[in-house]
Amino acid sequence: MNITRENKDALNAVVKIDIEKSDYAEKVEKILTDYKKSANIPGFRKGQVPMGLVKKQYGKAVLAEEVNKLLQESLGKYLNDEKLDVLGNPLPKAQDDIDWDTDAFSFEFEIGLSPEFDIKLKGRKAITQYTIVADDKMVQDQITNIQKQYGQLISKSEASEGDELTGVFFNDEAGIESTTTISLEKLKGKSNLKKFIGAKSGDIITVKSKGLFKEAHDLTTYLKIDQNTANDLNVQLTFTVNEINERGLADLDQELFDKLFGKDVVKTVTELKEKIKADAEKQFVQQSDQKLLNDVTEYLVENTKFDLPAEFLQKWLQTVGEEPMNEAQAKEEYEKSEKSMRYQLIESKLIVDNNLQVNFEELKAYAGAMIKGQMAQFGQLNPSEQEVEDIVARVLSNQDEVKRMSEQLTSQKLLSFYKDNAKLKAKEMSYEAFVKEVYGK
Repeated sequence: MNITRENKDALNAVVKIDIEKSDYAEKVEKILTDYKKSANIPGFRKGQVPMGLVKKQYGKAVLAEEVNKLLQESLGKYLNDEKLDVLGNPLPKAQDDIDWDTDAFSFEFEIGLSPEFDIKLKGRKAITQYTIVADDKMVQDQITNIQKQYGQLISKSEASEGDELTGVFFNDEAGIESTTTISLEKLKGKSNLKKFIGAKSGDIITVKSKGLFKEAHDLTTYLKIDQNTANDLNVQLTFTVNEINERGLADLDQELFDKLFGKDVVKTVTELKEKIKADAEKQFVQQSDQKLLNDVTEYLVENTKFDLPAEFLQKWLQTVGEEPMNEAQAKEEYEKSEKSMRYQLIESKLIVDNNLQVNFEELKAYAGAMIKGQMAQFGQLNPSEQEVEDIVARVLSNQDEVKRMSEQLTSQKLLSFYKDNAKLKAKEMSYEAFVKEVYGK
């Protein structure tokens, strides 16, 4: 066997594999001998079929299968031995005229080579690293929400702002008949709120479904419909008022503090505010970190310049899906996924060059910490090490879970690396200001 490579350019090459009879003859002969022992052919006893007839009937199929196996094995070994960093999979050049009656065969494979490039994390323009703080208004709003949640319901004869109304949303044509309780604070716009203010038990209020609530997902909750239906819903609804209640505020006392956080964890209103602020800002870290990760990713893709073997990758995309693609479909798919391909190459290089790979011990420790956290949520604060290790072993036997956790841990490592090495500028703001600046809401 002889394997050669011709580099067409820096990103494309053709690997040629020449196979001689000596490469496959022994194995083909052994398989055909086994066929001879077990073949059932009319007119011959089992095991007495002439070898010539076995070769005539099965020879070419066995030869083709063994040559294909040999090709795949030798090509894979060659790419590994040569340490070629290829994109996609090698693509065999079409051969419609293979003469299986000859002894020697030649096959060619197109390969796409990974580009060489440098990564510069510190550009001229700094990337914003947000710190989101819980301001006094947010903390006080959260305290008020807690007081309402644990407060007593006070029956009323007439609705006013902030009350809760129990009743039935109805639209015959859309098949909507939902008994629910809504807080008037959830309504969007003064015109909607005005229709409910002053309502009494038995009143029927007419509203439009579109733009009824501040949060779009509330439509699914209160009308008991799925999200797809809610997205397209634009009908007139009636709401029949059955009951009106004002939710009195619960006292900020030790009984409430213990309900919220456990006995004596919080003892004063000041401690309550500090706890709410700390818990909120802990959650905000996840959002600011994700924003930083997204922004650095965008920066790297935009500022790390290299070419890809686009023509090869489009050919490869035609072969890898469940359904084959034509040229136009493959080109469209390539254009949609090119950015992702580029970042995968950049990320892989960052991981290798900076030793950010996830090893088994790190994965095991990560799984253990995650499991302890989950157990704590269910009141198991001091599980034994053996108990945790047994659960970790079960989790790590699931390849899907291993893949998911490896990706999470890799993201954490990359995030830490970016924080230490990228050019960043710190910016502190409230959550409301963060949402407005980042999402324009």
